[in-house]
Amino acid sequence: MLVAGVAQSQIDLKNINLNDRALGAVQKGMTGLMFSDADAAALSKPAVDKMDAENKVAGPNDPYTIRLNKVFGKHKNEAGLALNYKVYLIKEVNAFATADGSVRVFSGLMDIMDDNQLLAVIGHEIGHVANHDSRDAMKAAYQKEALIDAAASQSDKVAAVTDSQIGKIANAILDSKHSRKQESEADVYAYDFLKRNKYDVNAEESAFNILAAMSEGNEASFIDRMMSSHPDSKERAANAKARAEADGLYKPYVKQTAKPAKPTKATKKPTKKTTKKKK
Repeated sequence: MLVAGVAQSQIDLKNINLNDRALGAVQKGMTGLMFSDADAAALSKPAVDKMDAENKVAGPNDPYTIRLNKVFGKHKNEAGLALNYKVYLIKEVNAFATADGSVRVFSGLMDIMDDNQLLAVIGHEIGHVANHDSRDAMKAAYQKEALIDAAASQSDKVAAVTDSQIGKIANAILDSKHSRKQESEADVYAYDFLKRNKYDVNAEESAFNILAAMSEGNEASFIDRMMSSHPDSKERAANAKARAEADGLYKPYVKQTAKPAKPTKATKKPTKKTTKKKK
């Protein structure tokens, strides 16, 4: 994710406790698990459906939806995926894409980015899918949350998961932390996406500069927390600038001005459902 691990889904999460014997069986079974992009997509779809149902989604006539369709509507297919887009009316600065082609953008991100910067961000998220980072993250979530008994762990096939496990996988999507190398490769994908489609490649540097500025302002602790697993935003901005300079395309980016959207009031952030422990 460009900005990973911020929001928490409104899903009831239950702890999974494995004893040493069961954990060893899971780890042994995982070595033979064949986990494909199709498997990742099959697990992603119900998880995203669950998040869509439990978070406030902008309607078709909402200004956020209209803007997103205008900005990214012509990119219905990218990296071999049939993409679908929705906006979560949440004030967090975040976005994600999953292996089934789902792209979800938080309204808080749209509030601080212009259209070109938003293209850079979404291009980055799609890059994680194209580079198979999303598949690998999904496999890790499946390993942790689904195969929890010795019998199931011995299978080399991806088994069906329960509703509770789907909830855990949904939370893992929101909280996925890619490696610094994966983040940097997704940055390159975003730059190439902008360049290939004749957008302003300098918007990528500008987007990272916005995040860098936020990390130095009132939102410092919030930004530092969500960016802890990522390369430094200033470093990423510098790398984006260097790519543009190498291509002879660099020029200081001037942020577009637009009338702010006035949609249905966004929620501050998703909240977890809680259940009382039975005595």
